Amino acid sequence: MGPPPPGLAGRWRRLFAGVLDWLIVNVLTAPFSWPSWQYAWDSGRAVWDRYPVEHTFLTGLVGFLYFWLLHSFWNGQTPGKKLFGIRVVQDNGARIEVGQTAVRQAVASVLEWLCWVGLLVDLGWILFDPRKQALHDKAARTVVVNA
Repeated sequence: MGPPPPGLAGRWRRLFAGVLDWLIVNVLTAPFSWPSWQYAWDSGRAVWDRYPVEHTFLTGLVGFLYFWLLHSFWNGQTPGKKLFGIRVVQDNGARIEVGQTAVRQAVASVLEWLCWVGLLVDLGWILFDPRKQALHDKAARTVVVNA
């Protein structure tokens, strides 16, 4: 690990960049997150009944692809990170690789799906870590630095 690299991004800029990115993801996934209705035969009552269906898997997939592809192919940045002047790099300062980005986002996604507790632990880790790494950064051996 070693000492923290110079130029680590500030915690507040990371927070605001993340909020902006999640707003963008929510706008992109809004059509998939509204409940739609499916008809199914209820044999107990002998009627066709409507059931709400939300496309949460598709919503999660869009969010995963947004972060994975942009971090991988847009210099370690998303629109939020670009606006706030930060980017993701390997812990040695080199450009982040596609596989590392996939691991980083997969760990973040799993932690987010743990009923917000995982998300709070993941992001809360940044507050106490000398390298300002979240758990998903530690898993992928990445840091967020000034761009």
